[in-house]
Amino acid sequence: MAKLRIRKSNHAMNRSLGGDIGINTMLVIFGAFMFLPMLYAIIQSLKPLDELWVFPPRFWVVNPTLKNYTDLFKLMGTSWVPFSRYIFNTAFTSILGTFGNVLLSSLAAYALAKIKFPGRAFFFNIVVYSLMFNATVTTITNFITMSLLGWVDTYYAVIVPAFASSMGLYLMKQFMETSVPDSCLESARLDGAGEFRILWSIAMPMVKPAWMTLIIFSFQGLWNAGASLYIHSEELKSFAYAIGQILTGGIKRAGAGAASTVVMMLVPIAVFVISQSNVIETMSTSGMKD
Repeated sequence: MAKLRIRKSNHAMNRSLGGDIGINTMLVIFGAFMFLPMLYAIIQSLKPLDELWVFPPRFWVVNPTLKNYTDLFKLMGTSWVPFSRYIFNTAFTSILGTFGNVLLSSLAAYALAKIKFPGRAFFFNIVVYSLMFNATVTTITNFITMSLLGWVDTYYAVIVPAFASSMGLYLMKQFMETSVPDSCLESARLDGAGEFRILWSIAMPMVKPAWMTLIIFSFQGLWNAGASLYIHSEELKSFAYAIGQILTGGIKRAGAGAASTVVMMLVPIAVFVISQSNVIETMSTSGMKD
């Protein structure tokens, strides 16, 4: 009986040099295309008022100036509520809301992904269905709830709803299912570890890219939040709201408005740059199973 001969080769399959160049070229083009809005915002903030209204818009500035930024800080100084108060409100709600979102999403995701209990699939389906509803649809119901709780015109109205993010729970649950092996959890249980100890010592380090990504999404949403239906007091309003009021001053404040766009971008961009490697890892591994 003839034996089938299999040729063994030491040559590994790899892309050609032309393929590498083509892929890198496409990545550079797409990266530059996505960077254009930020670049355009920075250029706009450096334009004098007469160049801001040139049509069609130009991606360069002839006479760069920092007057827009000086005008912005002068306007911030003339507000009857100090702008430091607006910044504190936004930083306070963003930090606490993000922390609570990551904490509750992680706890709920661990229970749904790794603990078997009756109704687990039903509860997760409710979370999935909640993603279908836009926040505008539930505005009236949420306002009634806030009024009954006495949270209207308080920090609670902004911070507590940020805890219950369906998207954050969905992301963490899916990532825990694919990235945390059940064998590791069973070994920890056999060693006498409780569920909370397993979550913080084993599961959370394994899903670090997921909760770092959740931090970015949650913080960015809270930082850029403008006027809130539940906040009426001027002393409790957000930095984005205060910046938006500058734009209502008409054409003469267009330069300060362009500078305010850059100022609002700085903090979310800094948070993203710090944790970008974890975000990339999340996008590349989520949904994949061994």
